[in-house]
Amino acid sequence: MAASGKLLELFYDVVSPYSWLAFEVLCRYRNVWNVDLRLRPGFLGGLMNLSGNRPPAMVPLKGLYMVKDIDRLAQYCNVPLRQPSDFFGSVIEKGSLQAMRFVTAVEMKHPEFVESVSRELWMRIWSRDEDITQPESLLAAASKAGVQPQHAKELLGMISNPDVKNRLKQTTDEAAKHGAFGMPVIVVHVDGVPHMFFGSDRFELIAYLLREKWFGPVPSRNAPKL
Repeated sequence: MAASGKLLELFYDVVSPYSWLAFEVLCRYRNVWNVDLRLRPGFLGGLMNLSGNRPPAMVPLKGLYMVKDIDRLAQYCNVPLRQPSDFFGSVIEKGSLQAMRFVTAVEMKHPEFVESVSRELWMRIWSRDEDITQPESLLAAASKAGVQPQHAKELLGMISNPDVKNRLKQTTDEAAKHGAFGMPVIVVHVDGVPHMFFGSDRFELIAYLLREKWFGPVPSRNAPKL
């Protein structure tokens, strides 16, 4: 944990564009707020089932809004986020179970690569319109993230391991216990008390809770120079 004793947990799934926004903003603020940021890869599909929620894109008006919302937020947050050409096929039909099992294997075996592998998977599906379900896609993401080929193959072989499946389920269940009904979920621990925030648009409130300052999604633009 950071010297400040402040802990933030990010429960996320790479199939979620809003999770990517939250991920990048929190990574930027990790040192600005001097917090211990813990990345918690979960499975959005499982969490939706547990909570009885529906994907927003399955509601026509929400889906139309999302397209515009993502474009605006991509520019505002300086994240190269673009809608996949086949949104329904890539996001809804194929989903992210294999990808999130792969990230979970990374978390268990090589946690130092969780951030870079997660980012590269988001880049594949939400920036370059590439696959994240096939074995060769996962290996390509790991390679681009800096994972050695032999380690990447070992991680790929772990995705069918019961320990990996259970770990992913446990993390997803933990998010649900915090009251989550979708992702991203940010859990801020203050004085031993967890505070759950849903979505990628509550950073002002998180800063207030932490008694820190919010400088916008790209703090280097607006933070005062010391």
